[in-house]
Amino acid sequence: MRRLLIAITLFAITLPAQAALKIEVTEGVTGAIPIAIVPFAVPEGYGPSVDVASVVERDLASTGLFNIVPRNKQLGRPSSAGEVNLKNWRTVGADHLVVGELVPVGEGDFRVRFHLMDVFNDTGGASGYEIDAPAKALRRAAHMVANRIYEQLTGHPGYFTTRIAYVTAKNTTRGPRYDLIIADQDGYNAQTVASSSEPIMSPSWSPDGRHLAYVAFDIEEGLAILQIQDLQTGGITEVSSREGINGAPSWSPDGRFLALTLSYHGNPDVFIYDRSTRDMRQLTRSPAIDTEPSWAPDSRSLIFTSDRGGSAQIYRVPVSGGNAERLTFEGKSNSRAVFSPDGKSIAMVTSSGGYRVAVLDLRTRNLRILTDGPLDESPSFAPNGQALIYTRSGRGGTELATVSIDGRAKTRLHQQGEVREPSWSPLD
Repeated sequence: MRRLLIAITLFAITLPAQAALKIEVTEGVTGAIPIAIVPFAVPEGYGPSVDVASVVERDLASTGLFNIVPRNKQLGRPSSAGEVNLKNWRTVGADHLVVGELVPVGEGDFRVRFHLMDVFNDTGGASGYEIDAPAKALRRAAHMVANRIYEQLTGHPGYFTTRIAYVTAKNTTRGPRYDLIIADQDGYNAQTVASSSEPIMSPSWSPDGRHLAYVAFDIEEGLAILQIQDLQTGGITEVSSREGINGAPSWSPDGRFLALTLSYHGNPDVFIYDRSTRDMRQLTRSPAIDTEPSWAPDSRSLIFTSDRGGSAQIYRVPVSGGNAERLTFEGKSNSRAVFSPDGKSIAMVTSSGGYRVAVLDLRTRNLRILTDGPLDESPSFAPNGQALIYTRSGRGGTELATVSIDGRAKTRLHQQGEVREPSWSPLD
């Protein structure tokens, strides 16, 4: 039995909590993996506030890769591998089965025990795990359960303990309000980390998940301020408030540098900011608009958007400087590009029958369009590279959505107000 421990991070944030996003799977994968998640047994007299099995179901279902056997079709409520009759679960169409229990440990803490079983293996082929968690962290423990199942059955790391950052825009009786929000990847535990009557833009996670870089505006002073916020202390460090554009931050993989766009000297160009020395180095020099940099995972190059060829296209330039190479040629325009975690492809917004999210394979130069448009924006990779989060035109405004890297699985994440510029956190 493998044992995992939960470490809880306490955020020094006192701004109001937000309503959870509502996830709707709009398109799943044909031949998705059939799996049954039996409600985890709880000792008599204990009533944990989190239904662990239900959270696991929602996590797996949200990928579009799993077909969840409904509880009303489940035969029995086994809580351990020894209680399972495999033939029963074959009859309900399950290929895999998860059974488990919550065992009280100490005062208010639990040990989550579970087994993942192969229904068509005569012995069940059970993999057993244990997770120790305080009662207040049971939802996170459930996400860890989902991570283990996802990795075991897909071969890729799970991302269910990660977070997302995004901006909402609302009209209130006091005027417009912009909120920078972080939430669990399923929309729960949403917290506002910055709020303003002026726009907030371009949130970007640091590689260690402890900081957010973003752009705040001071309209009265005519300033765009690029800053970094410490999510544990709430402290803010200003990076640039120069005249003109201060925008589009992108962290280097080691967290030492930020690539950003500045225009204080004239045309927008890409610069690199050294966090330790606070030096600012200009990387591109063009009479065109160069913006929206994204750092390669190997730290050796950046991609960016430029109209130097007559329309917005994606270019790559060495971090050390030099000539930029054009990467995109299909579509009227291409912008907002980001590297995949393995560096083998880039996601972008392409103008092709509207604005849609696409992925370009950097080796074959094959461009694969993933979304339907007509106004899809701001793609951000899941840290395992198997999905993207982005914004789309929704019911009464813009909303968040996800799409698998092959375009076959899609979800929508609903929330009131306009939702903009999502950013997926690194794996923790």
